[in-house]
Amino acid sequence: MQVPLQITVRDVPHSRALDARIRDKAAKLEEFHPRISSCHVTVEESSKHHHQGRQFAVRIDLRVPGREIAVTREHHEDVFVALRDAFDAAKRQLEDVVREKRGDVKVHDIPR
Repeated sequence: MQVPLQITVRDVPHSRALDARIRDKAAKLEEFHPRISSCHVTVEESSKHHHQGRQFAVRIDLRVPGREIAVTREHHEDVFVALRDAFDAAKRQLEDVVREKRGDVKVHDIPR
């Protein structure tokens, strides 16, 4: 990554395990697209839902040449599951970007 990974944690106890998991998952994203210019991960406890227990939201903002990718995932009670789901979605979007760049995805002309 050209810009160091940025991690923001709001209303969630920050732990070494959480930080390590985020760094590990972000490093693995570079396997799918080596030219990631920046990555910002935000982890917070959502208070907008009125469920029993805790609701966690993870947002990942990635920049690659010519594209910005934003992913948001929420999960009830487990921040690590929300992290896994968010990074899986980001990985799929990066794979789509690579496929488009390689020409594996058919692009349709926009009718005029």
